[in-house]
Amino acid sequence: MINKYFYLALICCFATTVIGYGQQLTQSNLPIILISSEFAIEDEPKTSALMRIIDNGPGVVNKINDNPSFTGRIGIEFRGSSSQWFPKKPYSIEVWDALGEDVDTTLMGMSSDADWVLNAAYNDKTLMRDQLTYILGGSIMEYAPRGKYCELMVNGSYEGIYILMEKIKRGKDRVPIDKLDISIVDGDKLTGGYIVKLDKDSGNPSSSSWNSKYASIPGKLPTPLFQIDYPSVSNINLTQELYIKNHFDKAEDAVFSNSFADPIIGFRKYFDEQSLIDFIIMNELAKNGDGYRLSTYMYKERDSDGGKIKMGPLWDFNLSFGNIDYCTGGNHLGLVIEDFNKVCADDYWVVHFWWKKFMSDKVFLDSLKRRYSYLRAQQLSDAKIFRTIDSIATLLKPAVDRNFARWPILGQYVWPNFFVGSTFNQELNFINNWTRMRLGYLDGLWLIKSPTVNVPNTNITIKPNPVKTNCIISIDTNSTVKRGPFVYTSAGALIGRPVIKSINDHSWELSLEPFPVGTYYVRYIDKDEKVHSTALMKI
Repeated sequence: MINKYFYLALICCFATTVIGYGQQLTQSNLPIILISSEFAIEDEPKTSALMRIIDNGPGVVNKINDNPSFTGRIGIEFRGSSSQWFPKKPYSIEVWDALGEDVDTTLMGMSSDADWVLNAAYNDKTLMRDQLTYILGGSIMEYAPRGKYCELMVNGSYEGIYILMEKIKRGKDRVPIDKLDISIVDGDKLTGGYIVKLDKDSGNPSSSSWNSKYASIPGKLPTPLFQIDYPSVSNINLTQELYIKNHFDKAEDAVFSNSFADPIIGFRKYFDEQSLIDFIIMNELAKNGDGYRLSTYMYKERDSDGGKIKMGPLWDFNLSFGNIDYCTGGNHLGLVIEDFNKVCADDYWVVHFWWKKFMSDKVFLDSLKRRYSYLRAQQLSDAKIFRTIDSIATLLKPAVDRNFARWPILGQYVWPNFFVGSTFNQELNFINNWTRMRLGYLDGLWLIKSPTVNVPNTNITIKPNPVKTNCIISIDTNSTVKRGPFVYTSAGALIGRPVIKSINDHSWELSLEPFPVGTYYVRYIDKDEKVHSTALMKI
């Protein structure tokens, strides 16, 4: 139990101006977090500390002597793998009660949980690559971690600008899967939910792990390491471990097989296609150097909720948006998914074989182009992306001088910087220019300018496509429709023939209004028993 005199001393010392390494902090436009620990903070185990947060709300100045919005006990330790090399340390935090037990708590308006991360963003001199990715990704995916900028003091020392972030966890406001109790050994509840990651076995490893049985590069050892992130090792039983491992083995078998593109028995039986597409789009937009191979999270729902493996949440994008000088590099050209294993085949953690195979499926690639084209006009438009960058920069500018006085790295190379700007504004100019060039490159590969998009060499036309409610399906008049058209899910399940009315022998009006957002397939069979198919996206 924390010493009461230590606790009182901490409260007293917090009610003063904080000075550290020549930086005096009396107020900030950002929330202020003050942490003081009785013992030195280490990698493991967590050290008991007191944390206060001064957060008066958006647009209100936070002063060091203001009443805190949060005061409480925490456990704190260093976190990360390569990020621990840097002098500005990232931290992992648990909110504790008086007995040292986890207690779910809402901090700075984010979701209630005990577990939090203080992201240092040391080698990202814009301080925004992670936050930018999560804001954009959160607008298109089921969940991306939320974060709030702050200025941090630890044991009386000013430590600079940090991002207080939600840690990836299961929960109604985080990863949206059901709780899996350790007592469950059969039935539908055994099938979900699980969070699994591909990652190094350092940093935040799990003892429940296994290597893929397939090599990422033919002829090399299979190095990808699957780790069960949820349930935790202390809250999972052997039956559950075997279930999720066997399920992933079957999923990998489906991807590896010659029938991988089959809508019934191929990869769509196991993977949620749209989450794969969104995951690829976000990793390639950012040209994430760690993409697909490290910090790659996925989760499985219960079978009764669909049972698919979904990709995400997005995590660890500090080596993105041109901030990497090795392997695929910091230039705006190329796809990580295609190029990493070519230029960095000797890296231990290469891109797994899944990803390139997904992209070899013409129907999948067409669906990706449709989704990308839709998002470029919506959540990933130039206006929204650059407005987000500008908004973050405007928020940070009043505090960046203090941060870079504490950590004087502007104009200096910090691994693995591709660009080294001498000022914060130069770093901002680089990420803006790089992102514009990257979008131009991806637009050249994936952007479909026509409002009607069809799989090449098909004689099915759908207008509009993507569709919100109703659409018109037309088939070339030179073709005879023997059966159909029918509509299938991305997993290959027949959902029927949702025809409102027949316009003529070759045109029909369909309604997808009752069906969830996602990719569907329209198929018909001609007089020669040949199957014709094209993709349809519901938005």
